[in-house]
Amino acid sequence: MDTPVPTISARNLPKHVGIILDGNGRWAQARALPRAEGHRIGADAVRRVVRAARRLGLDVLTLYSFSVQNWNRPVEEVESLMYLLHDFLVSERDEILRNGIRLTSIGEPERLPGFVRDTLVELVESSKNNDRMVLCLALSYGGREEILAAARTLVRRATDGDPTLNGIDEATFRALLPSVGPGDPDLIIRTGGELRLSNFLLWGSAYAELYFTAKLWPDFGEEDLYAAIADYQDRERRFGGVEPRR
Repeated sequence: MDTPVPTISARNLPKHVGIILDGNGRWAQARALPRAEGHRIGADAVRRVVRAARRLGLDVLTLYSFSVQNWNRPVEEVESLMYLLHDFLVSERDEILRNGIRLTSIGEPERLPGFVRDTLVELVESSKNNDRMVLCLALSYGGREEILAAARTLVRRATDGDPTLNGIDEATFRALLPSVGPGDPDLIIRTGGELRLSNFLLWGSAYAELYFTAKLWPDFGEEDLYAAIADYQDRERRFGGVEPRR
């Protein structure tokens, strides 16, 4: 029997949703399959969720696709992930452009293999004027690393006597954080049953609503995204104040 899709309101959608894609390896191991097969099926889940987010009318979807720490995985697994990323960028290119999606990325793209980096840069450039939804891929990304890079930039500017640097306030600092360029995340979803952020969007997540599900990423679908958003819509967001803000 199909699981009914939860009912959500179109008037209180989160504008920016971040998702930590967790559980590909465990999904494969539970089926006595290579971890690479879990990542391959996980790529299909990415396609499903991106399409569902676009149909819903979300403004921004940020996917934690590959962390800085993921470089420590076995070489064969990293290579498999890079080829899957390349295949995703190639296979989804036409749909991204046709549906007005603007692709962006955060992290350290210079660390990606050339064949992935070149394909990513080309699609980012080709889609830069699209305005229906932002799809942000966090690649070789870490929240601590992003904050540290911003701090180093400010120190360098101050040391160089940058005349435009009139003190350091929150607005100055967040302007150096690409992950919050499209706005702080309203909702962060993590699949796979773990209850932590794992270095994802650390600055922007200060007042994000957090949603954890035991479902492994390859099994995550449209109805699961709806369930997370329905849960979000049942919460009151006060941002440290007394009255809820919508």
